[in-house]
Amino acid sequence: MPAQPVDSSPSPTVAVFAPHPLLTVTLEREGADREGVHFAAGGQGVWVARTAGMLGAVPALCCFIGGESGSLLRGLLDRLPGKRCLVTTATASGCHVSDRRSGEIEVLSMALSDPPSRPELDDLFSLACSEAIACGWLVVTNPLPADALPLELYRDLVADVRANGCRTLVDLSTPRVELALEAEPDLVKLNDWELAEIVNDSVSGAALRPAAEGLRDRGARSVIVTRGEQPALVLHDEDAWWLEPPRFARGFREGCGDAMLGGIAAAWSAGASFEESLLTGAAAGAANFLRHGIGGASRELIEDLAKRVKLYPVEAVTREG
Repeated sequence: MPAQPVDSSPSPTVAVFAPHPLLTVTLEREGADREGVHFAAGGQGVWVARTAGMLGAVPALCCFIGGESGSLLRGLLDRLPGKRCLVTTATASGCHVSDRRSGEIEVLSMALSDPPSRPELDDLFSLACSEAIACGWLVVTNPLPADALPLELYRDLVADVRANGCRTLVDLSTPRVELALEAEPDLVKLNDWELAEIVNDSVSGAALRPAAEGLRDRGARSVIVTRGEQPALVLHDEDAWWLEPPRFARGFREGCGDAMLGGIAAAWSAGASFEESLLTGAAAGAANFLRHGIGGASRELIEDLAKRVKLYPVEAVTREG
């Protein structure tokens, strides 16, 4: 299937529920005798929003922010495309310090946020609902730490916006995804080890598709299961496809799945078909692999890589996981 460029006029808005953006500090080697220290906004929802914005969407990033780290993070978030919908918290925003000077990622330090107060949580929930209902699209991502927010929030958030005609795309780990499934999200994206956690069994080989079908039985309208360097499994309506991006030998996987979801959201909200959106998403993930996992690949690179993405029926070839 030929890739189609994302329509940029008018620019669609996509709400992104990203409760805990991170202040990231990265040490890099930039030459034989030169090192650099880089500061950026990071985290799952930030990478989704950055990629969606690079592709012409207007991401409305809904998140908490607070403390000394939040003061620094606020300025970095302002550099992102789209708009920020911030709820100030008494607790500080998280901070992640990593060292890439060796060519591999070594985490030196990570400080995470404490759980928000009930009023703070209510403020973010209502803000995300309002933004999603206004634009008709919502992407839901994980908290950090994982137990920072009540589980029922994910069911209630998806249910409330879907009741108002909003399409919902979720990328959540267990047990949050199980609650979101009760509200029948339009798309659930996860990786194979997350799926294995949900079914409490192996999902390799012939077990992959039945496990993914189980998510549809529990409420997901469409499912994408990524598998690292192997083609992703996609279930949509009555179809099952393999989604295969171009492969590269060296790069960083951090944030690739988030860039993929941002690409899908941008294309789908702009009027592309689901299949065309898959091509854009896979290309965005591949482009992110080349960009040190920051979700900042150019639109031109993503659209060029989309021409090299393969989408074909599962029955067309037998693949072992």
